[in-house]
Amino acid sequence: KLIIELRSIFEKNNIHSRLDNNNKIMLEEDFWQDKLKSQKIIKEKKLFEDLINSYNYSVNQIKDLNDLYELALEENNIDIQNEVNQNISDLRILTKQNEIKCFLSNEADSLNAYIEIHAGAGGTESQDWADMLRRMYLKWSDNKNFKYQLVSEHKGDEAGIKSTTLKIEGDYSFGWLKNESGIHRLVRISPFDSGARRHTSFASVWVYPVVDENINIEIQDKDLRIDTYRSSGAGGQHVNTTDSAVRITHLPSKIVVQCQNERSQHKNKETCMNMLKARLYDHEMKKKEQENQNTESSKSEIGWGHQIRSYVLQPYRLVKDNRTNFESTSPDKVLEGELDDFLEQSLYQIK
Repeated sequence: KLIIELRSIFEKNNIHSRLDNNNKIMLEEDFWQDKLKSQKIIKEKKLFEDLINSYNYSVNQIKDLNDLYELALEENNIDIQNEVNQNISDLRILTKQNEIKCFLSNEADSLNAYIEIHAGAGGTESQDWADMLRRMYLKWSDNKNFKYQLVSEHKGDEAGIKSTTLKIEGDYSFGWLKNESGIHRLVRISPFDSGARRHTSFASVWVYPVVDENINIEIQDKDLRIDTYRSSGAGGQHVNTTDSAVRITHLPSKIVVQCQNERSQHKNKETCMNMLKARLYDHEMKKKEQENQNTESSKSEIGWGHQIRSYVLQPYRLVKDNRTNFESTSPDKVLEGELDDFLEQSLYQIK
């Protein structure tokens, strides 16, 4: 059963044929002339080879364990039977790891990720919920030993945040997080309501890949509107006296990016341009995948009927993903960054 499951995953993701294609590309005369392309192909080739080698190892191990188990049954050797069962459990773990790697084998999955979080309508309630989501993803990053960086943030009027942009750096961080884009819904007794009434809050999350700064995305100056403004939040005297924050609007696509974490306007502008390239790349990548949506599709109305996941703290305790129907009755753990079960289910089921 283990082998059948893994073989099915391999076939679904065309692992063998993609490795063969990479080998053919590497034999082309001009392969080494494009350094970025050659590095990408070599990286993919190693991933596919490691997956196939691990698969072959699992197949051989299963055959050996099967023979050993039959022998142990004939001799009624309980110790050997227990040892075989433990080895099979270890192989199940390896198989699951290979499943995840197969589902993280798309072009952009190995890249780092930007996460944008925006509070929905509802003032302080939604702004506090956006802040809780930010904390959840940062906790998840800590659990993965990933690095993160605050790119920009706008504080709420009383509590929480109106919006934030985070950069997550770690192996396959975009691949893990790519299905988190959408509306997230919270139901709880409001800590801001003196009447202790139950409130429903919404916030949107959008994830896109951090592309290489040398990626060839054509951006014309006439298509850009660049605004500067003063940074908000902590930062001392510098924040109050310098228009160092930068906002860039790409007019044809209406994409807006902003950065305020650097003290230098020049560095903030450079970060904005890299973010803009990433957003445009994300748009083109979705076209190649023939998805019938554009880059703004995940920014639908932040409210009822659009949520991808619900986090209910009262009157009962449940986190449910509305796309995969996967549930957890431990919302506290989920909000503390224990997201892997949800992320894995989304990799399995969301195409």
